[in-house]
Amino acid sequence: MIMNDTLTSDVIGRRVSVNGECATVRFYGTVPPVAGLWLGVEWDNPERGKHDGSHGGTVYFKCSHPTGGSFIRPHKANFGVDFLTALRDRYEDEPEDDAKKQIVTIGNIPVETIGFGSVIKKQSQLSELRDISLRSCAVSCSGDKGDIASTCPNIRVVNLSQNLLSAWEEVTDIAEQLRHLEVLDLSENKLRFPLGSPAPVGTFAALKVLVLNRTGVTWAEVLHCAQGWPALEELYLKSNNISISERPADVLQLVRLLDLSSNQSIDENQLFLIAYLPRLERLILGDIGISSLHFPDAGVGCKTAMFPSLQSLVLDDNRISQWSVINELDKLQSLHSLSCLRNPLTVGSEAKTHLQFIIAKIGQLRTLNRCEIRPEERRGAELDYRKAFGKEWKEAGGHQDPDQDRPSEAFLAAHPRYQALCRKYGAPEDGELKTQQPFLLKNQLLTLKINCPDRPDQKALEKQLPDSMTIQKVKGLLSRLLKVPVSDLLLAYESPKMPGREIELENDQQSLQFYSVENGDCLLVRW
Repeated sequence: MIMNDTLTSDVIGRRVSVNGECATVRFYGTVPPVAGLWLGVEWDNPERGKHDGSHGGTVYFKCSHPTGGSFIRPHKANFGVDFLTALRDRYEDEPEDDAKKQIVTIGNIPVETIGFGSVIKKQSQLSELRDISLRSCAVSCSGDKGDIASTCPNIRVVNLSQNLLSAWEEVTDIAEQLRHLEVLDLSENKLRFPLGSPAPVGTFAALKVLVLNRTGVTWAEVLHCAQGWPALEELYLKSNNISISERPADVLQLVRLLDLSSNQSIDENQLFLIAYLPRLERLILGDIGISSLHFPDAGVGCKTAMFPSLQSLVLDDNRISQWSVINELDKLQSLHSLSCLRNPLTVGSEAKTHLQFIIAKIGQLRTLNRCEIRPEERRGAELDYRKAFGKEWKEAGGHQDPDQDRPSEAFLAAHPRYQALCRKYGAPEDGELKTQQPFLLKNQLLTLKINCPDRPDQKALEKQLPDSMTIQKVKGLLSRLLKVPVSDLLLAYESPKMPGREIELENDQQSLQFYSVENGDCLLVRW
């Protein structure tokens, strides 16, 4: 809908599109000495603008960015269309031959968007539509009251991202006509949220997933509107410059997933305000600038009462450089999955070693940086960690004799799980605490026994192998010794420290060191 030059002042605050660029109307009137009416707009992309709302020394409107504003003629502004007009344009009028199927994801739910041909074939009537995407369709309002409910009452998933909706009331006018609405994406609509009463009871009764990324919503507005989201399970609030200002009281109590990423104003103290959401299982805190974390209710080696249901935590792209943060994460009683990519602690030359230390420090972790932690990897990481800090442990008062084992409080604070690892694998022996000389080959050789448990007639062997030798090369050596094709060989090993337990060597590209194979261990060969 392109407007002419006869507008009224109620256009202030409306969203418009101009040649594909979105903006908010901040001014309507004359701008002397040029004749005629003008719209003063603040662009979503400040590089599109020319000034801050001033002209000739007069301030006509204000922008959040010094180059975010422009004056345009009203006839150049597209004020958008109603919901049903956009729906018909996308799902009825598209020629079937030109249709292309695309999939977008709203929250965790894939939605078929412009698969117009296939959609038309499967859902010939608008009343049969279930999942729709009207992304970037210039939707600005609901249209005539009741028309949506009578035309497409069965819609459950709606993508309204990057449209021209300017107020939450326009959203509720649409939603109250979609009684089965479960998933709603409103990303990149610059919305004004109500200060008065929330939406009428029942408007969002079925809503489970709500995406409000880049909408400008505040935390207080979220809590105010959340009174009308009684069934909400997933809430996405990325890039809103949010500060968590108060604890949710009687709202968001069913939320399982909360995305607060790219809100740089959030700090660890604010996180405590959401720490008692009873159902919260997944928390996304990527790119919030956090560098420290401490749960004051739990001492060393204890579990916190905060975030009682939290199973998955995303801390990518932050400023974490201290091991104390990782120690604190072990206090989370339900944490199974952690992603901490692109933090100072997990980049650089020591990144691989540090990831192993993270595994050792968080005992219940099953997934790190979206990769499964296999049992043999955990065992290797914990043994390496135990060995790496064994000398420090002994100097701090640690001892192989439990009656004399009294490491200092400072050591235990820095290594809260060390004592548990000693109980699991035994205290490090003096031979393990000697400083290695990594450049001498003799210090890298392992003396290993080689047994074939399924071939009692096969004589046991003993070989010295470099700890850096890959499983593939070990198989090659054994193939030549035993006259067996490499492809038929299956390897495992057992350690005197854990008698009766076999550890499979299943990844040909990994080294003996990766699996924490040590002097005196026994390779088990089967074919």
